[in-house]
Amino acid sequence: MTVWLSENIGNIIVITIVVVILALALRSVIKDRLSGKGGCGCGCANCAMHGKCHTAKK
Repeated sequence: MTVWLSENIGNIIVITIVVVILALALRSVIKDRLSGKGGCGCGCANCAMHGKCHTAKK
């Protein structure tokens, strides 16, 4: 087992870093969606599609 770990430590570190970055990105997307922010990050006030993606509830 230790031989396998020593041979693959570089891959394990890189995969761990990529997984952490993806988890943080996913967390950020979920947090933005729950707070009502748009997908582009610039807000709806200056968007050309203002009023199309977030219609008023009747």
